[in-house]
Amino acid sequence: MLQTLRSKILFYLVLISMIGILIVSFFIQYGFEESFHSYLDRNREKKIDRIITEIEKDYRKNGHFTSDPVFGLLHEHAMTDQLYFQLYDRFGQLQLDSSNIRGMLNSLGLTEPTPNGEEWHSKTYILKVDNAIIGKLVAIYPEGLIDDEYTFIQTIQLYILAAICLTIILAIIFSMLFSKKLTSGLNKLSFAAGELQQHNLNIRIPLSGLPTEVKQIAISFNNLAESLAKEEMLRKQFTGDLAHELRTPLATLRSQIEAFQDGIWEPTRERLETSHEELMRLVRLVNELEKLLAAENPQIRLDKIELDAGSVLAALWEIFMPLFKEKGVQLHIGEHGQEELFEADKDRLMQILSNVLNNALKYTPEGKNVTISVETEMEGFVGFKIQDEGSGMAEDDIPHIFERFYRGDKSRDRKTGGVGIGLSIVKALMDAHKGLIKVKSKLNKGTSLTLWFPQEE
Repeated sequence: MLQTLRSKILFYLVLISMIGILIVSFFIQYGFEESFHSYLDRNREKKIDRIITEIEKDYRKNGHFTSDPVFGLLHEHAMTDQLYFQLYDRFGQLQLDSSNIRGMLNSLGLTEPTPNGEEWHSKTYILKVDNAIIGKLVAIYPEGLIDDEYTFIQTIQLYILAAICLTIILAIIFSMLFSKKLTSGLNKLSFAAGELQQHNLNIRIPLSGLPTEVKQIAISFNNLAESLAKEEMLRKQFTGDLAHELRTPLATLRSQIEAFQDGIWEPTRERLETSHEELMRLVRLVNELEKLLAAENPQIRLDKIELDAGSVLAALWEIFMPLFKEKGVQLHIGEHGQEELFEADKDRLMQILSNVLNNALKYTPEGKNVTISVETEMEGFVGFKIQDEGSGMAEDDIPHIFERFYRGDKSRDRKTGGVGIGLSIVKALMDAHKGLIKVKSKLNKGTSLTLWFPQEE
């Protein structure tokens, strides 16, 4: 019992609704009965005041108590309201008594017999004329409701009970509908999660008709499914690209070795060097993959120290100046004034900047320029901006340059000896440093890449 979320929601909604209905109904009935009794008491007091007024008026007129027209009023109230009176003069002598009418009506069967244990109330009123006491009037009436009053209260109670039953039925119906509507979104989430578990990465949850809270969960689920689908696509693409990268050197090596085995080729120095180049290409690919796996390791440890950006630029100049000079590309170091300190792992930092500078060198033709400078525009960060005058990239290629083996120009990495992993390593190491990368590029104009390192954790 109450194993499902819907049953629990339905149970608690109905329980709360019934408690609320019963409490409201109790106060309505209690308030109505109290108000009705107050109304009856006020009405009785008005009738008694009328009798007193008539008695005093009759006494003032005649100088003594008479039976007419007072007794007619007393008889009327005795017959209709079960309100009886006893009139005494100032000496305590009983002058009029309408309470004996009750016995006469009972004997004639005109009223219901007095219930056993019925309690009667009496109240005494002093009669005065010109501030002189002329007697007293005792009003006698039963406790509780009588005849039509009791019937009226029963009718009202019946209506309240009917309203309670109808409200409970409506509460159950609407609770069932509401719980179904609320859990329908969760059922969609459960179904979609099951489909995702079965590797159906195209599953999406429709957002229309969902409550706001469930809709936010559905949006997060859809984003997760899209992310997994993208990761799966990249995985397949990576597998295909890796197979392609391995296939070419392996096929070349195979054909050359088979040629040696069959005696078609003589193992000359030049041919062995060609085979060695293909073998080294495989070695470079494996090394780059190892570096990428190490960089993407979520448990990668960074030995951060405080570094000066200017000192880093000086070290890069010493390392890369001979390589740039050999190719005929000018390497420029941007001027920087004051000391700019930041925290980073020195070895990883040099690996990042070396990969980016190597890329700039590869794709910048002879006679062009590459500039590296320190940037400080972003608060809390120190940036290294590497700008080249190389071939640049198409705008559509920029979002993908950090993906493994991605090439905008499918042939250019083969010409330069790259395997398409260098920038993937850069991205992984920048993420480990909690840094940012900004890229701007125009085809045939050059590329500008800025690496932002946080100054403090």
